[in-house]
Amino acid sequence: MHQSDRMSSSEQRAASSLAAVFAFRMLGLFMVLPVLATYGGSLAGATPLLIGVAIGAYGLTQAFLQIPFGMLSDRIGRKPVIVGGLILFALGGLLAAQADSMQGIILGRIVQGAGAIAAAVMAMVADLTREQHRTKAMAMIGMSIGVSFALAMVAGPLIAARTGLEGVFYATVILALIGIVLVIWVVPPVARAERHRDAGVIAASFWPSLRNPELLRLNYGIAMLHAILMASFVAIPLALQENAGLPRDDHWWVYFCALLVSFFAMVPFIIFAERKRQVKAVVLGAITLLVLVQPLLWLSANSLPWLVTAIVLFFIGFNLLEATLPSLLSKIAPAGGKGTAMGIYSTSQFLGAALGGVLGGAVFGAYGLGGVFACCAALGLSWLLIGVKMRQPAYVSSFRLPLPHELVRDEALLRRILAVPGVTEAVIVAEEAAAYIKVDTQVLDRQGLEHAVAAACNPDPVSPASITPHTGD
Repeated sequence: MHQSDRMSSSEQRAASSLAAVFAFRMLGLFMVLPVLATYGGSLAGATPLLIGVAIGAYGLTQAFLQIPFGMLSDRIGRKPVIVGGLILFALGGLLAAQADSMQGIILGRIVQGAGAIAAAVMAMVADLTREQHRTKAMAMIGMSIGVSFALAMVAGPLIAARTGLEGVFYATVILALIGIVLVIWVVPPVARAERHRDAGVIAASFWPSLRNPELLRLNYGIAMLHAILMASFVAIPLALQENAGLPRDDHWWVYFCALLVSFFAMVPFIIFAERKRQVKAVVLGAITLLVLVQPLLWLSANSLPWLVTAIVLFFIGFNLLEATLPSLLSKIAPAGGKGTAMGIYSTSQFLGAALGGVLGGAVFGAYGLGGVFACCAALGLSWLLIGVKMRQPAYVSSFRLPLPHELVRDEALLRRILAVPGVTEAVIVAEEAAAYIKVDTQVLDRQGLEHAVAAACNPDPVSPASITPHTGD
């Protein structure tokens, strides 16, 4: 393998350290989910509604600040924004750890959510990696999120069993401080922050993304998925403790088993979705599973074996959708608009989390466990009715191709690129001196694409390694 085909040591360090920073923050946010309903009930002012608000409160500030913070990082640099966000996250954890009322917990969660560093981290990954390795680096971030969620479901109950709810929040502070150390001393410096349309939000792409009906369906879907998750964590821990009789200190093994089984169960479906090009069928099937498992969660609440089975099925559906939807977005998003589409998608996710916490708490207070599961079923059904109308996506990969400045306004080059078999979409962005291209890798004439670009760049042809398509999935 040629040296350029491997990530450099600097790229590996950047990708792994930023993935760890992202994972530590998400671990801190998620650790609270399985314990807040069972440990927070003894706090002053605790009601089902306020417990639900506390569970989802981080989503509100996260939703409104992540895109502005990403744009701010374009102006003042990535590291100051990321470090500032982690400081806010640590302060929120301290507030929540020292709170003696549910209102204090809510305030802490709101401040934690204000440390919205996701967009800045993604942009920094793009700054520190070459085009041909960027997808691998982004995949490391995606994997770190999945791992952090799984660890949080187990670590939260284990920590709370020994140190109480405040110990969980102190753990989030420690994780934030470790993240700050990594950003300052381990993550390589960025020579010059640039805007990357596949990793950051571009104002000119914002309204086209909002008007795209396929992206709107996806944004609604991710909002409903996280609304269902947050509402469920108002009810599931209480069902395990009060109905099935499992002490709250032992909840960790339920989540461990559920996540372990769900991981292995979802892999064949992901492979089937991509290889057989059946992502729409897999997504609709997973949504249907989420809808159908809600009555099972309610009916099995008094039987621990059946309740654990229902929780396993819930996580199979949830994790399958969580893994598949970003891949679907990368297929749907227009060339040069993936970063903006992802920013809106993430904002929708966090708004859904905030909505789900409030809904779950309010419905539990009024109608109990059955009401929460019925509400989740209704949310899932609304998504299914909207999702069934989505188009079968084109199975394409996307990449960014730097161009010499003298070619950025060459309309003939754009026509030659679009004429290559397998190229489905292309756009040249003059201010970035780059082309964003989407291709069907199964029919792409790679040699033809190389020749099209090399002919325009002659006598200094582009290296084939720099234009080898790589997926954004």
